[in-house]
Formats: sequence, structure tokens, C-alpha cells
Amino acid sequence: MNFYVLSLIKAALVAGVLLTLCAYLVWIERKVLGHIQLRPGPYRVGPHGLLQPLSDLIKLLTKEGVIPSTVNRFFYLLAPFVAVVLALTSIVVIPFGPEVEIFGVRTALGLTDLDIGILFIFALSSLGVYGIAIGGWASNNKYSLLGGLRSSAQMISYELPLALAIAAPLLIVNTLNFREMVVLQEGYWFGLIPKWNIFAGPFPQIFSFLIFLVAAFAETNRVPFDLPEAETELVGGFHTEYSSMMFASFFMAEYANIATICFVATSLFLGGWTPLWPAQYGSDLVPPLLIGGAGLLLLYHASQALKTRRWDRFSFPVFGAVFLGLAGLFLVPALKPVLVPLFWFAAKSGALIFLFVWIRGTLPRFRYDQLMRFAWTFLFPLSVVNLLITGLLVALA
Repeated sequence: MNFYVLSLIKAALVAGVLLTLCAYLVWIERKVLGHIQLRPGPYRVGPHGLLQPLSDLIKLLTKEGVIPSTVNRFFYLLAPFVAVVLALTSIVVIPFGPEVEIFGVRTALGLTDLDIGILFIFALSSLGVYGIAIGGWASNNKYSLLGGLRSSAQMISYELPLALAIAAPLLIVNTLNFREMVVLQEGYWFGLIPKWNIFAGPFPQIFSFLIFLVAAFAETNRVPFDLPEAETELVGGFHTEYSSMMFASFFMAEYANIATICFVATSLFLGGWTPLWPAQYGSDLVPPLLIGGAGLLLLYHASQALKTRRWDRFSFPVFGAVFLGLAGLFLVPALKPVLVPLFWFAAKSGALIFLFVWIRGTLPRFRYDQLMRFAWTFLFPLSVVNLLITGLLVALA
């Protein structure tokens, strides 16, 4: 009985965290882009704009949903549902940590342990393009149709190098199970260099990692490959005729896909929940030191904010105390085996998500012909050569 109760609790936690992450990725992106462009970003709703996602949600829920009279109503309504469901379902096979004992039950930090987990994720990601393509076609709008067609063409072009980039490290680990992949990346060379796939012999997979990241930008329709929704050419692309929560559903799917692709990259290339260096050198102390240091920094700024910002007098002490409390949890022996792996997994995935936002704020959008040429004449041949070299060296090893 405890197993089923624990499974329901894990499912609720993962769903709640993922939905909250999707909402606050919008806030993080707007904040990071704001600082890149020398402006504060969201700042009005709540301390430092932290309640802006809630404000946006209320606005979208209460906004009138306008359905144009000329659309194919069934497929028009089906498209955002398909996009969201497929994007959120992928998370079930991602392991966030090792197996631990909770309430006397041995359980994995993840929802399920599928032997073909990586195939499951990329099957769903391949189907995800149907939501965009159907939405573009059903809208009965030429700009929406062009956006949907562009998304289909991008998927066909970038799925090939993406799959080949994944196949190379799979030759090394020889498994399709995410948990086994991470376990095989545990340990360190010379006691210090992590045995992650980007460093793994006989051929380090740094090239596969870079090809995977570039293809992931196109797969998730992100700058500089966001041609399906290029507002300068297609008004809004595939979602031009959508409004209210149907409009928001496409963006929820996009951010869920970003999170999923970063989780996959972390598990496949960056060792999942394994730390950057061995525990005997103090890697377990990094989470409480970083989070506790952030809490102390917030308390320090609170003491300096009495004559400047009104919100900071209240928000900084509260968040400082919360951060210090979280740092204390990492020092509790019973919670340490659960929280430390989760921290390292979240830190690696968060760094990759930040890279997605950073790229959006620094690179211009490609022309469509440049996008397709880059996929077929550079990325695809490079991924083939990388796979051939890896396969040859694995066979000779």
C-alpha cells in the first residue's frame, strides 16, 4: 500500500513542480532578457515581479477566447491539447536521482523506469509537431499554415542530426534506460574528472553534445530557429488565430519541451544527478553553502534597503530566511541522500535552460533558407562523421 501512496505523492509533486517551472520559466526568461538589455524586466507585480506569472495566468483565464468563424473547429481545439499533453507526458521517464528509501519503501526519484526511455521521449517529441501543424492548418490562415509547414520541415531536418547525436553516446553506454545511463557515468578518472559521456572514451562526446544542443533549439522552435512563429514574417505564425488559454497552451508546451530536452541532455551527457567532483572533496557541502550564502546575501541587502526600495524591506528578509531554512535541510542526514542528487540534477538542467534564454537574448533569427541549409549541409554530415568515428573506436576498444 505504501508503494501506491508514494507513487501518487511523487506524481503530484512532479506535476506540480513541472507546471510551476513552466510558469516561472517565462518570468526567468523575461528577467534574464531584461538584464541583457539593461532593463529590470517584470517588476511591478509582487516583489521583483515574482507574482507576474500568476497575474498572467489570471489574465489568460479571464480573457475571452475568440474562435474565428472560418476555422475547422474540431482540429482547431484539438491542436493545443495535443501539444500540451505530449509535452507534459515526456517527463514521466526522466530520473531525477538515485533509488532512495522513503517511509521504509525503496523507490526511485522519478515516476517510472522504462527500459526504452529515450525512445519513448523522442517518439513523443516527434509527435509533438502535429499540434503545431494541425493548429496552423485548422486556423484557415495563410500565415498560420506557413508556420505549421515550417515547423514540419524543421522537425524533419533536425530530427536526423538529433537522433544521430544521441546514437553516438548510446554506443558507449549500451543501454536505452535513462537510469542505467546515469549509473554508468558515475565515478571519476584520476579521482577528479567525472566519467560523463562528454568526456567518455574511446571518443569524447562533446561533438554529440553540441550537435544535440543546436538541434534542440530547432526542435523546440527557439531563437535563432523560431521560424514557425516569426512575427516579422508571419504575424505570429502557427498561433496567429489563437487567444486566451489556447494561446497560452502552445507556450506551456514550448517551455515544457525546453525543460524536457534539458533533462535529457543532463542525463545523457552530463551525468544526471552525479556531482562535479567526489563527495570526499566536499561536493555534498556545495548545496548548503550556495543556498545558505544566497540567504545571507539577501539578509545583507535587506539591511541596506531601508532607504531605497520599499518591497525589499519585507521580501529580502523573508526569502533570506527561506533560503537559510533550505540550506539547513541539506545538512539533515536523513534528507541528504534525496536532496543532494536533486540539487545537482537541477543545477545542470538549470544551466542548460539559462543557455536557451541567453541565446535568445544574443543571437538574431536565421533566414529560413539558412536554417535548412545549415541542417542538411553541415549538421547532418557532421553528426554522421561523429557517429562513424565513435562506432569504429567502440568496436576497436
